[in-house]
This record gives sequence, structure tokens and C-alpha cells, in this order.
Amino acid sequence: MLLYLARLAYGPATVETPDGLSEGDHRVVRVVDGDTIIVAPHVIVRLIGVNTPETVKPDYPVEPFGPEASRFTHEFLAGGTARLAFDRERRDRFDRHLAYVWVGDRLLNEELIRAGLGRFEPQYHYSDEMKRRFRQAQSQARKEHLGIWSQVGAPSRD
Repeated sequence: MLLYLARLAYGPATVETPDGLSEGDHRVVRVVDGDTIIVAPHVIVRLIGVNTPETVKPDYPVEPFGPEASRFTHEFLAGGTARLAFDRERRDRFDRHLAYVWVGDRLLNEELIRAGLGRFEPQYHYSDEMKRRFRQAQSQARKEHLGIWSQVGAPSRD
């Protein structure tokens, strides 16, 4: 099962992804890991601007706080529906859709970083406003030594 999920998240897409995924509400079919979900009808969605520790990457060990990040995402999306919003880049190099994932007025991408369960990724092409929000969330998590920032040797500055 883990190998199947890993192939969905990292390998060449084994499920068809329609070109016309629209912004708006979508039914969450599965949480692959902390930063990757599948929405109906089996479309892989990667969260913009956050990278959570690995749990299902082929030939790669489960990283500290990876299971916690996956659990956080699963609980965040427990209602079964999420609102997707897109930015400049719509797909990544693995052909996964890139999105901001909202439940109500809460942004999963940002909440993972704020909880210390993911790192802010500034190097990609997306909104400067979102980068500012994510940078602030990471600074707060680091200051409070949450999650990945609680580990001995974790970098102390942004």
C-alpha cells in the first residue's frame, strides 16, 4: 500500500489527471502524506510553498515528524472537502497539480508550517504575499521550537 501511494506521489502519474482541474471545492479522496493529497476524481494535488518530512517516498526512510505531518493533514481535511486555489505554476515536475488548500478560512499550507511540520519553500514561483505569510509562520514555529524545529541541531534563523 505504501509503495502504491509513493508511486502516486513521486513517480510518473499512474492515474489520469484532467487538464481542467478548477478552483473551488473538491472532495478529498486520500491524504498521501503531509503535503500531497488526492481529490476526486483521483487528481494528485501538491501543496504550494511547503515541504513536509517524507513518509512514502520510494527507497527513502520515514523522516522525523513525517507521520505527524501526515496525521495533521488528515485531521485538517477530516470534513472531506477542501477548496483549491492556484497560483502561477499549475503543475510540478511530477505533473501534480499545485494548489493552496483551504478549509473555511484556514490555509493548510500555512498551518503545516506554523505547526513546525513543514518547511517554507521560497524558491518556487508563487505569490509574494503567500511567501510572506509562510515565512512568518516558519519564524513563529522556529521561535517556539515546534515540530522539526525542536530537533537538536535545527537551524535557528530564517
